[in-house]
Amino acid sequence: MKLAGWIQTYTGKKFWPLDPRPEDVDIEDIAHALAMQCRFGGHCLRFYSNAEHSILVSRFCGDDALAGLLHDGSEAYLLDMLSPIKQFMPDYKAAEKRCQSAVYRAFGLPETTPESVKLADRRVLRTERMQVMRDTGDPWVVDSEQPIDAEIVGWAPLRARGLFLQRFAELTQVAA
Repeated sequence: MKLAGWIQTYTGKKFWPLDPRPEDVDIEDIAHALAMQCRFGGHCLRFYSNAEHSILVSRFCGDDALAGLLHDGSEAYLLDMLSPIKQFMPDYKAAEKRCQSAVYRAFGLPETTPESVKLADRRVLRTERMQVMRDTGDPWVVDSEQPIDAEIVGWAPLRARGLFLQRFAELTQVAA
């Protein structure tokens, strides 16, 4: 028996965000939801999706590219909470950890995010600060990181979804 309530996903499946199971995870649901979510709670200069962010991370973490693509997969089911708020919500962080673990397991990956993905995530964040956020002169934690060599485009959701699924297919050799 599953705990708590369920959500209906893009593909029409039931998913229990507080009791996630790998068998309930679907790459199309992840791609679609991340493509529809704007980074930084929408406080960037133009629409920039979590899907595009994930594709960039996957390109800059070496052999852990699939984990890089899926590193924010839990956000497809729990949404993307702003870091300054998340740090004060231990229950949310625990739910996010369980959900991310289920996402990784669904695709045969270890349950924890590799260090190479964490570094690529910070480097992409540094690049995002430079390309899609206003320069206020206030320092960010990631300012010491080397930015990646890529242009952030700000793809429309449908394009971001398609490119996310294409990247998944490249990395798994499985058509999504």
